[in-house]
Amino acid sequence: MPTTAERQFALVLHTDGTFELIDWPTQDGATLPLLYSKIATDRVDVVSITSRLDMWLDDEGAGTKPLAEYATRLYGRYQPIHQPYFGTVVLTGGANQHGDTLGLTLDQALELITRWLDIVHTYRRHAVIPHPTRSPKG
Repeated sequence: MPTTAERQFALVLHTDGTFELIDWPTQDGATLPLLYSKIATDRVDVVSITSRLDMWLDDEGAGTKPLAEYATRLYGRYQPIHQPYFGTVVLTGGANQHGDTLGLTLDQALELITRWLDIVHTYRRHAVIPHPTRSPKG
């Protein structure tokens, strides 16, 4: 089993501000099915944010998926925003010399989570207040 330093990750960012840190597969043929599953589509596109950071999204998400406001704002922390993005997105590392998508290192993932939480906290319009599942004892 790989150590934490050897593991690769991806960050799944949902339109409601929640996220998932997942293991990025290193075996051939496993990455596209994972992207299809997490983004809920069978057509993905990739936006290169930096040479070490890519954002995967639904290729046909505009008009069919909710606005990914927080992911669009995260993109804006690295590049000027030239369009909004839609639906769940998956962040991965850049590509290697063969064009294979790399996962994020743990340090990259933690930095992105910190930025994500800052954006969600700053721009969330309504606080999410959990509803009690039972009434308090009185």
